[in-house]
Amino acid sequence: MKKLAALLVLLLGALGLTACSTPADPSQGLTVVATTTQVTEFTSTVVGTAGTVTGLIQPNQSAHSFDPSAKQLLLLSQADAVVINGADLEPWLQDALSAANFSGEVITASTGIPLIESDPHVWTSPKNAQQMVDNIKTGLDGLPGITEEQKQTFETNADAYDTQLYALNTWITTNIDQVPAAQRLLVTNHDAFTYFVDAFGINFLGSIIPSFDDNAEPSAAELDSLIALIKNSGATAIFSEASISPKLAKTIASEAGVKVYSGDNALYSDSLGVSGSEGETYIKATIHNVTMLMNAWGYPVQPLPAELTS
Repeated sequence: MKKLAALLVLLLGALGLTACSTPADPSQGLTVVATTTQVTEFTSTVVGTAGTVTGLIQPNQSAHSFDPSAKQLLLLSQADAVVINGADLEPWLQDALSAANFSGEVITASTGIPLIESDPHVWTSPKNAQQMVDNIKTGLDGLPGITEEQKQTFETNADAYDTQLYALNTWITTNIDQVPAAQRLLVTNHDAFTYFVDAFGINFLGSIIPSFDDNAEPSAAELDSLIALIKNSGATAIFSEASISPKLAKTIASEAGVKVYSGDNALYSDSLGVSGSEGETYIKATIHNVTMLMNAWGYPVQPLPAELTS
């Protein structure tokens, strides 16, 4: 991070800028930086045409081990606000803000959401996503220099997105309610779906990486225990995740005698997918995930409501 800070100083000097300059007046062009792909989408949706939003973390990139570039530190130095997930997902953030001499406002999207210890993946529950969007709107409303016209844009956009997220939550419930509770079994790469499984009554058997950090490594004993658990549970599949290598998931699935969902069928967790993929937006990624679960459990996927098809 010190090296990046030094590069930032050189870059700022070349551009004739100062990292400690006061952020621009939002009324003259609101500039927002967001951290994760999910938070970036939520923020971009709320801001709409009332400003510019730039995401730091790119599709299929892990938030846990992210290290901002000098160019991204420059973006932070000039931003009016940075929107973060919070819940300790971005351990690198404070160093990045310090290196960039960031002097704007920090908006924490997870504020007020009851947190599960050590699990930062709050967005996996659409109801939490609704709260995050509302927190972002409220934070943007409070920025210095924001006009009434901008606030109205935020309100209109947030309300429209909230309607879609509500419809998404209802659609998920309709699908999963078809499945007997004893058959709602889930095994994934790492512990990224706690809020989701709690919201919809899914039995999370375990993960290949028994940690909320996708960089952790499981022991041989942990893998053996998971294989035995899968064999004894009646689970039919292991789900890899789009931002994590499926190699170990495939090995475990082979040992346990179950199917592995990977590649285009992998779940989206820490990150959304690239443009054009089934996970390119939060709503599409969630629909994809539920569709894969329903396929694995052997139940039909219910039609999408009009709010999610327009």
